[in-house]
Amino acid sequence: MKRNMNDNAIGLIGLGLVGSALTERLQQAGFSVRGYDIDAEARQKHAAIALPIAIDVVRACRRVILSLPTSDVVRSVLAEVTSELRRGDIIIDTTTGDPDTVAAIGSALAARGVKYVDATIAGSSAQVRGGDVIVMLGGEASAVQACDDLIRAFARRSFHLGPCGAGAKMKLVVNLVLGLNRAVLAEGISFARACGIEPATALAVLMAGPAFSRVMETKGQKMVQRDFEPQARLSQHLKDVRLILEGAAKQGAKTPFSELHRDLLEAIEAAGFGAEDNAAILRAFDSEQTQETPKITT
Repeated sequence: MKRNMNDNAIGLIGLGLVGSALTERLQQAGFSVRGYDIDAEARQKHAAIALPIAIDVVRACRRVILSLPTSDVVRSVLAEVTSELRRGDIIIDTTTGDPDTVAAIGSALAARGVKYVDATIAGSSAQVRGGDVIVMLGGEASAVQACDDLIRAFARRSFHLGPCGAGAKMKLVVNLVLGLNRAVLAEGISFARACGIEPATALAVLMAGPAFSRVMETKGQKMVQRDFEPQARLSQHLKDVRLILEGAAKQGAKTPFSELHRDLLEAIEAAGFGAEDNAAILRAFDSEQTQETPKITT
């Protein structure tokens, strides 16, 4: 396939929750998106932009966004497409991954003359779709600048934090605080219910007073209504918490709350609810009477 040198053509590998939202935002901004996902159903859903294999995306686009579940998947995908990467190409990796692996990927690509930016996103797929996210960037300044038009298409603000891996590190910091905020909100709503206070009333009071956090805006109603349709899956956040704890062990940081948080998330996942929205942390505080049977999806 002849390479398309048009900067308006943007590749996107990974068409899941966040990848789908990124596709919408980029198209709305006037970019021509070419995408791929290993899942045939996802490719069918995005038939208008989907290409048969990942390497075709790299052949068609000079700038390629990755929206993948783990750093191991990123390495696997890059191994498939490396032969078609050319000097000056740019990989923009939105995956929440291991910072050391991210830095190593950046070094390996730089040796080939390929620019790499870890562009981690703080916000759910719904917030990406609304352009209400921030992006934390790691990489050379020239590479970050070359991605600015793409970032502005879906983010309200971005921060360049340093070399490759810096964005991944800050994403783990953000996810530590964000995840614990969700857990605290879930415990508070559960406690209110145990005290005989309607969860909706408790949420309204919390949002009006000094205990307010933005998590209440994004996840409060989902918890009150027990709407666990995924915007960001609980199992994916559990992966992030494990990365947080691995990083903390390497750096000698104390993270006792995150250790407890991991245990709560693992119990929910073991019960069969890992594919639900991360608002399902509420289940950790359920009584037996409010537990539900896991939904089986195919």
